[in-house]
Amino acid sequence: MSFLKDLNISPPEAECGDKKCPFHGEVRIRGSVFEGVVVSDRMRNTVIVMREYLQYVPKYKRYMRKRSRIPSHNPPCVSARTGDRVIIGESRPLSKTVHFVVLGKVK
Repeated sequence: MSFLKDLNISPPEAECGDKKCPFHGEVRIRGSVFEGVVVSDRMRNTVIVMREYLQYVPKYKRYMRKRSRIPSHNPPCVSARTGDRVIIGESRPLSKTVHFVVLGKVK
C-alpha cells in the first residue's frame, strides 16, 4: 500500500468483499496512474473515466488537446458516480477491456 501514501489517498472507510478491489482484494496497482472525470457509471462495477491531455504536434509547433475514455473497475467501497473526479491506477487485466481500478475520489 505504499503507492497510496505517494498519491495521498486514504483507504475508504467502507469494507467490501470484492476480489478486484486494491484495498480489500487481491489486485495490485502497477504502472500508470491518471486523474479524470467519470462520464458513465451504467455498467455494474465498471465506470468510464475521461482523461484530457495535451499532445505536441511538431509540424505546427503547437499542442493539441486530446481525450481518452478508459474503462475502470469501480469497487463497491469507492462507488464513484457520474461527474466525480477520480484517480485510477493500472492493474493486471481484469476483463477484456478493463485494465484500471478506481483508487479514490479527488476532493
